[in-house]
Amino acid sequence: MHAISITTLDGPDAIEYAELPDPEAGEHVIVDVKAAGVAFPELLQTRGQYQIKPPLPFVPGAEVAGIVKSAPEGSGLAPGDRVAALSLIGGFAEKAACRADLTFALPDSVGFNEGAAFLFNYCTAYFSLVERGKLAEGETVLVQGAAGGIGTASIQVAKAFGAGKVIAVVSTHDKGEAARKAGADEVVMAEGFLEAVGKKSVDIVVDPVGGDRFTDSLRTLRRDGRILVIGFTGGEIPTVKVNRLLLNNIGVIGVGWGEYALAHEGHIAGEYEAMRPHLESGALAPLVGSTYPLEAATEALKSMESRTVIGKVVLTT
Repeated sequence: MHAISITTLDGPDAIEYAELPDPEAGEHVIVDVKAAGVAFPELLQTRGQYQIKPPLPFVPGAEVAGIVKSAPEGSGLAPGDRVAALSLIGGFAEKAACRADLTFALPDSVGFNEGAAFLFNYCTAYFSLVERGKLAEGETVLVQGAAGGIGTASIQVAKAFGAGKVIAVVSTHDKGEAARKAGADEVVMAEGFLEAVGKKSVDIVVDPVGGDRFTDSLRTLRRDGRILVIGFTGGEIPTVKVNRLLLNNIGVIGVGWGEYALAHEGHIAGEYEAMRPHLESGALAPLVGSTYPLEAATEALKSMESRTVIGKVVLTT
């Protein structure tokens, strides 16, 4: 099979499009990959900067969609099934070995590109808003970085699970259009967003950005508000003056979906089942931004550095 191989830690320009042996099945599901999601951790892995450091050489790629080639007995899967799966590693290839408990039937109405864009972002958004943030019916949610993969997923999950209003914060007008397409009720520019939104007007902030927006995000929160810390794409890890939390009973909640979900057997399956009706109905509709052929993985990975990505970047085979 053809696959992307990281043989040195010299960045995305050093990855190789190579011919490698097919993965061995063992107890895994073998998926003929039609699409693979691209995420920021894979860019970091090309430089050895991600916390998960497989021995060299290795094939990156944690999220795929495709057709089952073979499946172990008792998995509930059969050759020919359309699936979305977390490969965790090895997904940037024509075939991937995936754990049966992390491989899920993909509704016929959902394309492979969208399937490859679903699990990481939407499970993170669900864990963030529903499980950690305790989203209540009618609450107002503000989403930072709203045009990215996590941002667009958070908009849709918030709407599907009862938010009364979703406000998207974006840095450009093109990103604003993407946030509206994802279902945001209101779009504001990042510069001056506090004035546009207003102090004490929001119940939950979804923040995958961090940086210098964090303090103003806190100021938007009503009494008993929650800010959900998902990441730091803005580069800087912010600090909190805790008196701001005390005075308004505000909660700062860490959202480490991957570490939690993989440590709790069956957790991801439960999240997928909770979201499946909304995926089938189209209420959850992954926004695929740029697509690249597998052999153009370097360009796909480098696009993650530009901070111009809208929606999910996907490799196709």
